Amino acid sequence: MDDTIRYYIGFNLVPGIGPLRLGRLIERCGSVAAAWHASDTAMIAAGLDARSIASLKAARQTLDLHAELARLRAADVIPIPITDPSYPPLLRMTPTPPPLLYLRGAITPADQRAVAIVGTRHPSPYGREVTRQLARDLAAAGMTIVSGLALGIDTIAHTAALEAGGRTIAVLASGVDRIYPERNKALAQRITAAGALVSDYPLGTPPAPLNFPPRNRIIAGLSLATIVVEAGEHSGALITVQFALDQGRDVMAVPGSIFNPLSVGPHRLIRDGAAVITTASDVLAALDLTGNSDAGESPLELALTPEEEAIYRAVEAEPQHIDVIGRAAGQSAAATAAALALLELKGLVRQVAPLYYARGR
Repeated sequence: MDDTIRYYIGFNLVPGIGPLRLGRLIERCGSVAAAWHASDTAMIAAGLDARSIASLKAARQTLDLHAELARLRAADVIPIPITDPSYPPLLRMTPTPPPLLYLRGAITPADQRAVAIVGTRHPSPYGREVTRQLARDLAAAGMTIVSGLALGIDTIAHTAALEAGGRTIAVLASGVDRIYPERNKALAQRITAAGALVSDYPLGTPPAPLNFPPRNRIIAGLSLATIVVEAGEHSGALITVQFALDQGRDVMAVPGSIFNPLSVGPHRLIRDGAAVITTASDVLAALDLTGNSDAGESPLELALTPEEEAIYRAVEAEPQHIDVIGRAAGQSAAATAAALALLELKGLVRQVAPLYYARGR
């Protein structure tokens, strides 16, 4: 496994080779190790351009992958490649999951019960109180709270989850060793003890403005639903919403005052079909989740939708690829991924390998 991890670390340090290009190169070469040592012919056949090929060749000459892995471990950072069984299954089901995650803390099976709470960095008193209540009550109900560690709604959501004794995950737009904003360093430390700091950016990466929109795909991808509390017309929270929609995940919004410009985003989402949320019970009902979940309890009881029933009927005792299951059930890729995530939570299906599923019982 260390060999695999090292090569994923290497690719994550090569400019110009993202998830799609790396996926094509691995498919062409047969493994990530073979992809790292790919010939020019294989790289061209996989669709790499001249600049990316040059970058990979330079990385092979200059990077000491053993030293890079040792550096991460010395910093108490856990690298999780997409092939690792501990890679978050909800995120793996998204269209272009990050090939490698950097982690401080721990992600557990309980974190499959996760919702994202996002919104403005400058909430009103109403927005602060709504966020605090939602995050606290959802965490008490066994849900993991996912957000981005930013000031405002993100900070309140993380803090309320911790105060309720729950779990929370912060997704960073920087390396996990570069906490931003700096005033949240103490909060980040608390999160690592009751959840995780997560990023797909290498150690030392600063929180550049261009990093924030891409990280939002991870916030949405780790979550069953994205909840928007307050967000202006051009809020970054709405970028997270678009990723959630692209991933086939639920979107929910908290209504606010028609006189508050921070209500523009949530009200537009509600107009476009987002679920109206006022309490944690609304969230659980919208997700078809019943009852609370403690660490010692059995899997969630879920009320199956017609789409989930179709997917469950298509899953067999012998493992099948997610695409095969979706075609057999007549469902889109996004609907298949979302249904499998919920069925796995209930224990009706299990993921036996990346993107391969079988009956759970």
